[in-house]
Amino acid sequence: MSKTNPGRFFEDFTVGETLVHATPRTVTEGDRALYTALYPTRFALPSSDQFARDCGFPESPLEDLIGFHVAFGKTVPDISLNAVANLGYAECRFLAPVFPGDTLATVSEVIGVKQNSNGKTGIVWVRSTARNQTGEDVLTWVRWVMVKKRDADSAAPVEVVPELAAAVAVEDIVLPEGFGFQNYDFDLAGEPYRLDDYETGEIIDHVDGVTIEEAEHMMATRLWQNTAKVHFNTQAREGGQRLIYGGHVISLARALSFNGLANAQMIVAINGGSHAAPCFAGDTVYAWSEVLETASLDTPGVGALRLRLVATKDRAETPRLRGEDGKYAEGVLLDLDYWALVPR
Repeated sequence: MSKTNPGRFFEDFTVGETLVHATPRTVTEGDRALYTALYPTRFALPSSDQFARDCGFPESPLEDLIGFHVAFGKTVPDISLNAVANLGYAECRFLAPVFPGDTLATVSEVIGVKQNSNGKTGIVWVRSTARNQTGEDVLTWVRWVMVKKRDADSAAPVEVVPELAAAVAVEDIVLPEGFGFQNYDFDLAGEPYRLDDYETGEIIDHVDGVTIEEAEHMMATRLWQNTAKVHFNTQAREGGQRLIYGGHVISLARALSFNGLANAQMIVAINGGSHAAPCFAGDTVYAWSEVLETASLDTPGVGALRLRLVATKDRAETPRLRGEDGKYAEGVLLDLDYWALVPR
């Protein structure tokens, strides 16, 4: 009997089952250093202990997406080892900051399955929750992934497609205890813009681009202990190209958004997200954002921006999300809808 794990196929998922994912991970200052080396991030809050203390933290928290990537990586061996593609996200809430020394572990519940018309693959929906060493919920999210079938002739399961919220409501945003922007230093943050300086419908072209290197994206994916075959094994995909982990594109785009959104210091929710097209080493990634909504919060000096972050392969003269046919425009890699905290 084989002791190795071939990964789950579509037929192996049952709605309602709970998956406890292996290998809790203690995050350290090394994760911060590697994240900064891999992505051109410059946000002040996760970069400076003193800046963070002025915002009510005991020390600088790690980038929000470090927690996301680590928690996400735990789920891969049980959910997406045999994935064709990770398709999207919804109802993602960042419930507590992650500090160096915290240990993250993840549990998932299967909440939906749907076989594709080709009979060779299916969509699996899971709700995952990451907790720290004290049992506190740090992060929860839903994602759906296209997974290969082991046997194309096997019967299709009863279809269950979950109903998901279009966006995380403002009142469901969770802020850390003691957090506030009343002592915010705009000079050190890098830009003077407050909540009221942004208007719904405004488009911000982040200008800069990053060309993805083969070694860097594989190093990043290993850092998050993401074991999906399509990211490492050239024989796992038709065409022989390693697929860039979608979270790598998210972090690149988020880092690029500093230019124009330097004061969007914390991600507190991801309302939805789609990886619109595959990304490969050698592609040059640019980003632009659209302001979808603004909101004042009860916490002193704090507001929230709902933003659409779009990553593109190469830079378009005019930012465009969709073509006349309603499909994603050529070159669009990522469409991410999220809430971020800004001073007001």
